[in-house]
Amino acid sequence: MPESTRVLLDEGVPARLRLAFSGGFAVGTVQFRGWAGRRNGDLLRAASASFDALVTVDKQMRHQ
Repeated sequence: MPESTRVLLDEGVPARLRLAFSGGFAVGTVQFRGWAGRRNGDLLRAASASFDALVTVDKQMRHQ
């Protein structure tokens, strides 16, 4: 069976969005992981170890 794509939802993204993902995705939230309030660089480093993608509305994230 193929491995799920691991997606992390950032603080500004509504947590209920996780319900829009179907099979093949394992979706977590920054709040559930206890990562709320982390600076962008710290969050990206932490997320890269456990997730394949980060969904964010933070316009400054692309500069990290």
